[in-house]
Amino acid sequence: MNDDNRPMNAPDGTPLPHGANEPSAAVGSADSHVPAHRQAEPIADPGLPEHTWRPTDIDPKAEKRAERQVAAMFVAAMISALLFVVAYFTLDVGDNWDTVAGLGASTVALGVTLGVSLLLIGIGIIHLARKLMADVEIIEMRHPAASPAEDREATVQALNDGLDEAGIGRRPLVRNTMLGAVGVLGLPAVVLLRDLAPGDELDIDKLAHTIWEPGMRLVRDVVGTPILASEVEMGDLINAAPEAMFPTEENGYPELHGAEEQSEKAKGAIIIVRMNPDDIIPAKGREKWTVDGIICYSKICTHVGCPISLYERTTHHVLCPCHQSTFDLADHAKVVFGPAARPLPQLPLAVDDEGYLVAQSDFTEPIGASYWEREKQ
Repeated sequence: MNDDNRPMNAPDGTPLPHGANEPSAAVGSADSHVPAHRQAEPIADPGLPEHTWRPTDIDPKAEKRAERQVAAMFVAAMISALLFVVAYFTLDVGDNWDTVAGLGASTVALGVTLGVSLLLIGIGIIHLARKLMADVEIIEMRHPAASPAEDREATVQALNDGLDEAGIGRRPLVRNTMLGAVGVLGLPAVVLLRDLAPGDELDIDKLAHTIWEPGMRLVRDVVGTPILASEVEMGDLINAAPEAMFPTEENGYPELHGAEEQSEKAKGAIIIVRMNPDDIIPAKGREKWTVDGIICYSKICTHVGCPISLYERTTHHVLCPCHQSTFDLADHAKVVFGPAARPLPQLPLAVDDEGYLVAQSDFTEPIGASYWEREKQ
């Protein structure tokens, strides 16, 4: 700015915004990327239209007003993220799913507060770019793909110039509120980690046990019908579940609901395979865990917990579709390929008086992916 508070002019007479850096190097100079002599183009270059400066470029009051608007958006984003945390702990999910327009109050509150926080951060950044960052046209001629050292240095300098032009350093209000909004946005992510725990309590011991118990029948998944050992064909793979997941008056198991039902269903999922008993290589102490070549394993991959069921009957290998971990079901489900670090947990089998497959006990080790406390259980 001049002493009379008028914008300075560029070499071509175009006004420069207040606070801008010195004009770029002249075309053809040592510091310019534009060659001094270029081949004449068949169509004349029409050039750029006359630049129209924004109010914030020439009016300090407008600039301060835009700065306060951006900061207000970032502060509002922080408040919305904090409201997400408050809603998470104060609104009970319960069984009332239609509190707000047919949706649960917790679902609506969490979605709205998180969405508003992200929206305000995005709008604030756009407002910052449109109103406060440098507003100049930049032309860069094409050059070979290989960049010489001089160009790399020029790129670093251009980045530094860009940071200076953005004005973040001389606008602490915008900088601090933007960093605060992005930082506070991490709180919802940390809070949501609590939902990884089974049920309503942070009880890590629940991961070590499933709903399986001695004498519980194995039933077909979805339909819930018990499985006769004599009905399992050689080479079959059956997706199955605990009988307790299909409670009736006859079996007497209690009904499960909500998160508890989903947790026990996931942990208790199994696959059943029948193969030639001579092909089975049991692990030590598991010699009596099969029934006439029928063997049972957890359906949950030990890598990151994906469900597995891609079975190759000629090799007795089962594949996890997520990351291609492969387990040899004939050799106590040891890992033969992929990132999984442990064999699939095996469920010890027996038959009841009616010939149906039943569990001898619960799994003797935690199922699913590894976690820090697993080796202590």
